[in-house]
Amino acid sequence: MSYVEAIAQVVSERTGYKAEDITADHTFAELGIDSLDTVELMMALEDVLGFEIELDQAVRTVGELDAFLQGMQG
Repeated sequence: MSYVEAIAQVVSERTGYKAEDITADHTFAELGIDSLDTVELMMALEDVLGFEIELDQAVRTVGELDAFLQGMQG
């Protein structure tokens, strides 16, 4: 299961980028998301996905976050 769509939706709500334009290859920096924004992004994703996210590694791209979330559920 891919979480890219859910991540893109949450990023879209916070940045104004269209969710359909956000891909796994986008870096969070390209999307205007800094480290403080990342904390807020994780909290919003927890609400959307329904599980707690304990991000214990740096993720730079939407795809890296997707892989991390898949690993949590795997």
